[in-house]
Amino acid sequence: MYFEDDEILGGTPKSRFFDVIFHANRNVVQEELERLIEWMAALELLVEERCGVEDLEGAINQILHDQERAEDLQRRVNSLYIEYMGQILSKSE
Repeated sequence: MYFEDDEILGGTPKSRFFDVIFHANRNVVQEELERLIEWMAALELLVEERCGVEDLEGAINQILHDQERAEDLQRRVNSLYIEYMGQILSKSE
């Protein structure tokens, strides 16, 4: 399921996420994006340390282009859009 148009969200998780970040309080969005980038950096360090992946970009690109994992990847991407949209909305109230 790729959430082409979800009735509950009123669009895709991606489209709703961008609606939220473009209309939410700029300071809240900035704080959440900074936290997201920091989280990604920590994940990169963790993968490099624990898995010994020297070519991290190549390993990530392999996952991004693996058709067998495309549905799982998209499900996770949609889940992250929803999670971070919720974080921004909860801090904007």
